[in-house]
Amino acid sequence: MSTSTPASATATRTTVGAPIVEVTDLDVDFAVDDYWTPTVKHLSYEIRSGEVLALVGESGSGKSVSSMSILGLLPRNARVNGSVRFQGTELLGLRPAQMRDYRGKEIAVIFQEPMTALNPVFTVGSQIVETLRIHYGISPNEARDRAIELLAMVEMPDPQKAFDSYPHQLSGGQRQRAMIAQSISCDPKLLIADEPTTALDVTVQAEILDLIRDLAGKLGSAVLLITHDMGVVADLADRIVVMRQGEAVETGTVATVFADPRHEYTRTLLDAVPRLGQAGGEAIDVTETLEHVVESDEPVAVVHPVHHDVPEVGKPVLAFDDVVIEYPGRGRVKAFRAVDHVDLTVHEGEVVGLVGESGSGKTTLGRAAIGLLPITSGRLDVTGVDLSKSTRSLVRQVHKNAGIVFQDPASSLNPRMTIGQSIGEPLLLAKGIKGGALNREVESLLDSVRLPRAYATRFPHELSGGQKQRIGIARALALKPALLIADEPTSALDVSVQATVLELLKDLQREFRFACLFITHDLAVIDVLADRIAVMHHGKLAEFGTRDQILRDPQDPYTQRLIAAVPLPDPEVQRERRELRRAILAAGADA
Repeated sequence: MSTSTPASATATRTTVGAPIVEVTDLDVDFAVDDYWTPTVKHLSYEIRSGEVLALVGESGSGKSVSSMSILGLLPRNARVNGSVRFQGTELLGLRPAQMRDYRGKEIAVIFQEPMTALNPVFTVGSQIVETLRIHYGISPNEARDRAIELLAMVEMPDPQKAFDSYPHQLSGGQRQRAMIAQSISCDPKLLIADEPTTALDVTVQAEILDLIRDLAGKLGSAVLLITHDMGVVADLADRIVVMRQGEAVETGTVATVFADPRHEYTRTLLDAVPRLGQAGGEAIDVTETLEHVVESDEPVAVVHPVHHDVPEVGKPVLAFDDVVIEYPGRGRVKAFRAVDHVDLTVHEGEVVGLVGESGSGKTTLGRAAIGLLPITSGRLDVTGVDLSKSTRSLVRQVHKNAGIVFQDPASSLNPRMTIGQSIGEPLLLAKGIKGGALNREVESLLDSVRLPRAYATRFPHELSGGQKQRIGIARALALKPALLIADEPTSALDVSVQATVLELLKDLQREFRFACLFITHDLAVIDVLADRIAVMHHGKLAEFGTRDQILRDPQDPYTQRLIAAVPLPDPEVQRERRELRRAILAAGADA
């Protein structure tokens, strides 16, 4: 299969040049219980100047391990064989002092989670300054000026403020921009982007992808993109290497692989990707919707919030009536209004998708719905309990009828408790069920989330991400709640695992008929599940209607931007959508 890059894919990028990195027959093994366990097997690829190569595969496929071996960042129990040549120099076997000359300066990494990669006790600016001074030996003032310039280059809203901020004071998208600024501070020849957009909102993700694309063109850098998101691959990459169980099963141009995937695993990955507008009955042509928005001569008349007429199903289980939620001020810091006069109802047996960017107030609403946050004004009814003036006894009463599935199952499960203990804890505390009866309930819940009963004796670290998320769902459903709050439960999962978890949630919702508030930033995911969609923006409810009303005929400009930002796993269509998105953003700026 040809691996050359089509001209159409590089039309907006610097002309592809000589190979920057050449990986040949790379093998990586780990010593586990005195045995060598192969993780990467005979992997070969090359990346040229100005080119983006995507390493695609599920968790455990070896894509991150292979990329970290380039910089010698693997643990001591790793054994690496083969060849990794960077601009003609063999990197494998270099001493640590020699490798430091390449790390950061010649080869840089954008890590998946900036909050853990950035040092929490130093400001963002000081960390960029440190990188510049180590590699260039410039003065503190020169490094400061360059750092602020870099933050402006990555389109940080307020570079000076970001320079003096600590990582926790920035949003997720801003932290990712800060990490990119640090990564490109030395104009690296190779940029390794390890899942750079996994936990970001779709609009922020689109901005970050545009940024990486532009930087690759301006700096002439080679980019190694590690991801499981085929929409991101279609949007950014020139060539693709599909990995499975440590081996490259398919290689080629993005256009060739997407149009005619040869390997069954590649077809499975592509089939598992949720496509916006393809769920339910008649498919929605989202691109046509966006074209209509761009080409319309008359501006869309918008009255906030936009409420479509929708049929009600069942009795109300969760009702926000003119709810305001504020975080109290401290000292000179004023109170922050996170939710501003929101009306939202979830009925028995329906799934309402709550969509919006980070900071829009959607998670705040979800936490208030189960009594974890008090409301400032308005009325909140949860499973028949008035939580407008919540007390500890009222919250305990709500918790018996409401469950929550958190975004990160690894951090929400107690590492010292077995799976059986974690699932059974709500039954023990709320209903006093013990002994054999408790074990039978736990086994029944494991059956409902399609996991073996033997998993009850395992600990969380022994399970994969998708399995841990199933445990989180089982625990949330232990008390057979009338309301389930699902807070970004699939954002960090592989596409195939995500598809399985979404199908599981659909089956469980049909079986138990609970009301579900599904919080997400991914419209394609909520398209699979939701009966109705609510769009949050800056604490307000921008638009609320059925799935078809929101996706077919979005009235609010913010909803239109959200839809325009969703990447599709089709390189040609995605290129058209990227241009449409820019037109919508330009129209919004002109207005």
